[in-house]
Amino acid sequence: MHSTRISDRDQRVLVVVCEQGEEAVEVITGAVRTHGIKAAQVSAVGGFSGGEVGYYDREARDYTRIPVDGQVEVLSLLGDIVDHDGRAEPNLHAVLGRRDGSVIGGHLLTGTVWPTLEVVITEVVADLGKRFDPATGIAVIRPTQQSR
Repeated sequence: MHSTRISDRDQRVLVVVCEQGEEAVEVITGAVRTHGIKAAQVSAVGGFSGGEVGYYDREARDYTRIPVDGQVEVLSLLGDIVDHDGRAEPNLHAVLGRRDGSVIGGHLLTGTVWPTLEVVITEVVADLGKRFDPATGIAVIRPTQQSR
């Protein structure tokens, strides 16, 4: 287990309202890069007209792509922003609700906003860089300041 005390002071909070037709991951990525945010927590609600989520297949070491066709409610979108090789990168997971009450979820690969997506990005001060983990085949957070 690794834990890092990240802040005792005020945090910067960025609110991003995605508009109809915009691609959510692109907008979120652009906003954090524009504002110089390298480490943050993300939450959002809203809706998509379609998109794609992924399920990480550990044997293939890649995402199995799952299309999301038609209108869905973004019931929960959570994730983080980390510094990956010098660039802010989002890692977002979504639970999407369908008209019949069923849900689909996974790693958000794309989402076309409809009618809106309201995103709150809360910056954290610690260096939350991602490092490649050969055991899993994915990049994972490895704080530079560690405490136990």
